[in-house]
Amino acid sequence: VNKSYKSTVRTLTKKTIENCKKYKKEPNEDNKSIVKTSLNKAFSLIDKAVKKNVLHKNNGANKKSKINKLVKETLTTK
Repeated sequence: VNKSYKSTVRTLTKKTIENCKKYKKEPNEDNKSIVKTSLNKAFSLIDKAVKKNVLHKNNGANKKSKINKLVKETLTTK
């Protein structure tokens, strides 16, 4: 169970990064909503993993911070 949580966290992180790159190429509302949706899914899963002691709380916070920083940069640059 722990392995699947960690794997899914990595997958969602990669998808969020991928969606950010897609938004940089084509900045429109559809891509923006896709980025926000994938960010929410990643945050949700990281929080669940921390809650079930799969990830340490600081590790989860670092992962969320890393993803959020990238998304913020992507959405604010034009």
